[in-house]
Amino acid sequence: MTRALRLALAMLAALWALPAQADEMRPGYLEFTQLGQGEWKLVWKAPVIGGLATRTKPAFPAFCTQSPPQARVDGLVLIAESRLTCSKDLAGAQVGLTGMDQAFTDALLRIAPMRRPVQAARLTPDRAMVTVSTVPDGREVARSYFVLGIIHILEGYDHLLFVVALVLLIGAPGRVVKAATAFTLAHSITLVGSTQGLVGLAQAPVEALIALSIVFLAVEIVKRDPERPNLAERAPWVVAFLFGLIHGFGFAGALREIGLPESDVPTALLTFNLGVEAGQLVIIGAVLAAIALLRRFAPSALRPAVLSTTYAIGIISSFWFIERIAG
Repeated sequence: MTRALRLALAMLAALWALPAQADEMRPGYLEFTQLGQGEWKLVWKAPVIGGLATRTKPAFPAFCTQSPPQARVDGLVLIAESRLTCSKDLAGAQVGLTGMDQAFTDALLRIAPMRRPVQAARLTPDRAMVTVSTVPDGREVARSYFVLGIIHILEGYDHLLFVVALVLLIGAPGRVVKAATAFTLAHSITLVGSTQGLVGLAQAPVEALIALSIVFLAVEIVKRDPERPNLAERAPWVVAFLFGLIHGFGFAGALREIGLPESDVPTALLTFNLGVEAGQLVIIGAVLAAIALLRRFAPSALRPAVLSTTYAIGIISSFWFIERIAG
């Protein structure tokens, strides 16, 4: 077996390992929403992969009693809902998760009192409990949503594959940066517009269009002819901008799941976008580095590796498109 073929098969295996539910949030999500005096709704969304579903459970003060949780499984996520009846206000008390030291992924905490701003925090094995505050810490909001943006681009596999395909199509670092900037600008526009209620699209067609955008890039890579450059090669920033508008609605859908802190919406949106951009730069850097290494040490393997990766991307994104259209 030649080195080029082994490399191609390794890339195919890595891509096939991506889960079918491409855009699910991989961190856990714990929400406390106040319904009335001393009454709270507790929602716990735990991905099956990562240990949260089997090794952790919500934690709250001893002066709160919990109703029997109503649990269901949605895709790869366990969702449990219950009610808390608390004899005192939660302000100043601690909430979070027990068993985080045995899990392999983090969780986002959202606390929504009736007459106070929403509080957001990131729960980790080193910080599994958070004190409920009367005024959320703006720096905590910034940190939480920045990390959330990074996680979403790195573990939202359809967005990740779009960026990989964009790099494979363009190749030149300078042009890749321009296209990535156009993509970021576009998804920022629709993300802000959608979360603020100015524009909107139903999530199902958005997810299908995101998959279709990856298929389009894969086709453009495969049929590339150096003598007759296509539109995506001649003006990649235009294509990246147009598809970025669609991907922005996908990012907005992720933010709708976790909500935005009422007192720090601009901070949360800005840092989430910065996190997405940071994640994109990591992906771009890794793909460009792999291309540079192949070009230097195994130039004959570069084209087979690119084509094999592209076919895998195209097949997976076609499956996502069909799955999302079907329903």
